[in-house]
Amino acid sequence: MRILVVGAGGTGGYFGGRLLEAKQDVTFLVRPRRAAELAASGLQIESPEGSVTLLNPPTVLAEDLRLHFDLVVLSCKAYDLEGAIESFAPAVGPNTAILPLLNGMRHLDVLDARFGPARVLGGLCIISAALAPGGRILHLNNLHALAFGERDGSHSSRFQAITAAFSAANFISRPSNSILQEMWEKWVFIAACAGITCLMRATVGDIVEAGGADLATSLIAECAAIAAAQGYPPRLKSIQQSQAALTAAGSALTASMFRDLERRAPVEAAHMIGDLLRRGQEQGIATPLLRVAYTHLRAYELRTLRESLAG
Repeated sequence: MRILVVGAGGTGGYFGGRLLEAKQDVTFLVRPRRAAELAASGLQIESPEGSVTLLNPPTVLAEDLRLHFDLVVLSCKAYDLEGAIESFAPAVGPNTAILPLLNGMRHLDVLDARFGPARVLGGLCIISAALAPGGRILHLNNLHALAFGERDGSHSSRFQAITAAFSAANFISRPSNSILQEMWEKWVFIAACAGITCLMRATVGDIVEAGGADLATSLIAECAAIAAAQGYPPRLKSIQQSQAALTAAGSALTASMFRDLERRAPVEAAHMIGDLLRRGQEQGIATPLLRVAYTHLRAYELRTLRESLAG
């Protein structure tokens, strides 16, 4: 199976690197600067699950992409989706499968419109990884799981081929018969986590100590109500896990979006929070906390935009 990994940052670099480590046929679609880093120093992964340096990892620039691949793994930020699509489109042939690892659901609509639903799988990953200065990939904890599946739950030949390829790699690979359900459950959690930690500009533990645990559970309930109205009510175990994570005393947990806010970086407000809010409004669901969280994020985006234009 010929695999194209779009980007070699924290997420794509980690999972793609683990596949390359397992002798899978992996090529990274990267920009010139990243290609130069990888050529000079290799793909370096520092991880509690085992560190590795992969010398001379195969790379390709967008302008040089000519061949079709069996699988395209996509893990960009939501605000980079359109640009990423243009870069990897030449790699998509009649039998290419696209596995997006983005959060939320809007990216499925965008990919379906460009390539057709038959080419687009469902997928999600659970990992905390970052790109350090110099291009090293830092895996920050022991979580490194990836789930994927056909959106209709079938066990196609490509599903089986991906299962075989991923099973050899040093990460938890889980083929799923209900990937859309799992994607919705993850969206409920990360939207609530991003909403509450960004709104309060604080860790979960600080929010709980300040008396705001009930706000976190209320936000979970709003997000879950939207998922249920869309046909994917979160299962009890998922709700209990989300509630436990967002009401844990002393927890240092924050959303990655909160960390983006703190360093005044772009955020996935529209994709992660705004799209969920829109779906709730279309169903007539009251979501006052989600609306406040999204307004807070949009105000941040507008302010930083003004500042960048003025500077």
